[in-house]
Amino acid sequence: MKPKKAKSGIAICSFWPAVLFCTGLPLLLFYAGCNAVGMVSAIGTPTASEAGNSAEYNLSKDKDQKILVFVDQPAYLSAYPNLRFYITDYITKILQDKDKARISPSLFINYQSLADFRAATPEFYTLSPAQVGEKLGADMVLVVTITDCKIRDIPEGAYVAGSLDAYAALYRVSSGEKLWPTTENSRFVQVGFESERRGRDAAVVRLAFAASHCVTRYLYNCPKTGFKISDERTTSGW
Repeated sequence: MKPKKAKSGIAICSFWPAVLFCTGLPLLLFYAGCNAVGMVSAIGTPTASEAGNSAEYNLSKDKDQKILVFVDQPAYLSAYPNLRFYITDYITKILQDKDKARISPSLFINYQSLADFRAATPEFYTLSPAQVGEKLGADMVLVVTITDCKIRDIPEGAYVAGSLDAYAALYRVSSGEKLWPTTENSRFVQVGFESERRGRDAAVVRLAFAASHCVTRYLYNCPKTGFKISDERTTSGW
C-alpha cells in the first residue's frame, strides 16, 4: 500500500512564516520606533532655504479690510516721473499675488482715487495718512515715505546708478494706531544699484520694484529664498 500523504505539511509550511511575520514585524517596528519620528520629521521638515520668514504683520488675516497704499515724499525732494505710481502699483501687485499675500484686488483703493483727491484738496498736506484713508474709505493705510532718491549718470560706462531710501508703516484708520512695525520707528528701506544700462526711466522702475519688495516681504509669510534681493543696500555693501 502507498503511504498516505500528510495533510498537515502545507499547514506547517505556511504556519511558521506567518508566525515569524506576525512576531517579527512588531519587533521591527519596536526597534525602529525610536528613529521613526525622526525619519518622518526629516522628510517633512523644510530645508533652511525652503523655510519661510513669518510675517511681522500678516495682511491676509484682515478679511474685507480696504487698504490704501499711500506713497509720499517731502516737498523738497525732487520727484522722478511716476515714481509714486510705480511703487504703489508694485506693492498692490505683490500683495495680490496668489503665491504671496493673496489679497483681493477689490480691497485696494486705486491710485487714481488718491491722485484725484490730492489734486482737489488744497489742505491735503495738512492731513495725516489715517485722515486721508478715512476720506477715501480705507480701513488701513500702508504709508511709504520716500526720504531720498538719486539717479546719476556714469559717463565712463554709459550707464546710470541709483539709490532710494524710504520709511514704511501700516496704520489702522479708525484709531490711527500703528499696526506695523511694532517698534517705535517705521521700517527703514534702502535699495540701489551701481549699474543700469537701460537708462534713467528703467532705473526709476527698478528702484520702485526693489523698494516695494523690501516693504511687502514683511506683510506675508515670505520664503527665505525670495526674501533678499540683489538691489537691497546694506551698510557693508555701500
